[in-house]
Amino acid sequence: QVQPVESGGGLVQPGGSLRLSCAASGIIFSIHHMAWYRQAPGKQRELVAGITSGGTTNYADSAKGRFTISRDNGKNTVYLQMNGLKPEDTAVYYCKARYQFVYWGQGTQVTVSS
Repeated sequence: QVQPVESGGGLVQPGGSLRLSCAASGIIFSIHHMAWYRQAPGKQRELVAGITSGGTTNYADSAKGRFTISRDNGKNTVYLQMNGLKPEDTAVYYCKARYQFVYWGQGTQVTVSS
């Protein structure tokens, strides 16, 4: 069964940084488009950043200039470097892999608070 596995979440102070990782086994990782989503309490899940199989990236306006998505096909892993974190970034962050099918991870909690 394919399931991406996220890691790297935690509690960080405003202005701090975190790097999330998502390892996806059981698929041909290099051909999958990868993305990070987040869901805050009481809100809908929203796209944070995406990266295509060719390396093209896109970001939500809220993430531009602060977050960077990248991938390492040799490690079957996609990353989300988050800098300048704000309390409103608090959410569960999910990894998604998409090609012929869509696979979601179980999420990792990010809490930004002083």
